[in-house]
Amino acid sequence: MTYRELCRYGEAFLNESDIKDYKMDAWLLMEYVTGFDRTAYFMRADEAIEENQKAKYLELLRQRGKRIPLQHLTKEQEFMGLKFKVNEHVLIPRQDTEILVDTAITVLEKKMQEKALKGQISKEDMNLTVLDMCTGSGCIPISIEKMLEQTYGANKLSLAMGVDISAKALQVARENGAMLKAKTKWTKSDLFTEVEGTFDVITSNPPYIRTAVIEELEEEVRLHDPRIALDGKEDGLYFYRRIVNECVPFLKENGWILFEIGHDQAEDVSAVLRQNGFTHIGVKKDLAGLDRVVFAMYNSQEK
Repeated sequence: MTYRELCRYGEAFLNESDIKDYKMDAWLLMEYVTGFDRTAYFMRADEAIEENQKAKYLELLRQRGKRIPLQHLTKEQEFMGLKFKVNEHVLIPRQDTEILVDTAITVLEKKMQEKALKGQISKEDMNLTVLDMCTGSGCIPISIEKMLEQTYGANKLSLAMGVDISAKALQVARENGAMLKAKTKWTKSDLFTEVEGTFDVITSNPPYIRTAVIEELEEEVRLHDPRIALDGKEDGLYFYRRIVNECVPFLKENGWILFEIGHDQAEDVSAVLRQNGFTHIGVKKDLAGLDRVVFAMYNSQEK
């Protein structure tokens, strides 16, 4: 059997297994097993596949057909152009969350400009701090750090910290930080209980799925994402309320908080922020045109 024939078999198998992106998944498993990029694949597509590669590919197809997430099979997921390690202990990074990272970078760049104009700090040492709550794989703080580094040629954060209650999730985050040479620090904490210091920006993609809705999610999410990373309690707003209620002592004056939200939660999360003295509340949409990020500033003088 050639590489092309096996890949086509994979497409047919996954299609029959009702895998939505069956063509893409069949290719990504082929890429994972062989190490080929598209160019190498097309150059060798009609060569006979090695038996050990064929056996591994067929086994991965079988597992994917059982709705095990592709990323749990390949052990990685691309996010913001970076590859992150993932497993069953962390939420798989999703494209929607890139909107949160992009918005956080915009806020940080604005703060850099404001501080430089006021002469508070030099352009070489912006001394900005970021805290990511419910960090999971660490993709948010690591990506913020690395994107700023790519843009400005140096790390513009004096501190990036990721916090999670799960020790197993934090182990994944640490491994990602080491793999991507990030300086992000990691803290095991029930939200802010073990956090010290103040931050210019707090980000969070907290659990926000309503408990009753979890059983309606697709199998890949319902059975394989950690429930602790999904369950936002009865109305999906439990962690937004807790974070907003507890975060003010950890925000610098004119500090910002940014949340990823469910598509129907912008109004409710904005109300929670407004009731707790936050101003300059805004909403960003994702590529599908759905509400995806809510952000707000805290200024004690504007309460």
